[in-house]
Amino acid sequence: QVQVSESGGGLVQAGGSRRLSCSASGRTFNQYVMGWFRQAPGQEREFIGGISANGVYAYYADTVKGRFTISRDNAKNTVYLQMNSLKPEDTAVYYCARIPWLGSRSGDYWGQGTQVTVSS
Repeated sequence: QVQVSESGGGLVQAGGSRRLSCSASGRTFNQYVMGWFRQAPGQEREFIGGISANGVYAYYADTVKGRFTISRDNAKNTVYLQMNSLKPEDTAVYYCARIPWLGSRSGDYWGQGTQVTVSS
């Protein structure tokens, strides 16, 4: 069983930046395509991007393209979500998960999420 844990959330002002981390257990992390998702109160979970197993390819939803960057360090079993130019509408609980292919909107091995609140 793979365990996933997100961290790095908090309160940030609009226009600011934040980097989230997603750590996963297991020796086969470098074989996983990983995705980031978010869920705001009262809304459905939204897929925001993914990264290939080797970190070469990334895919972003239009809502975050150009502002968010996904990267990974397989030596540390960690995926990152760099968020820039944050907006109040980015406020949500952010999750990472293993996804079956880049751009997939479904995943498994979910973490508990980390809250990001963007103040105006």
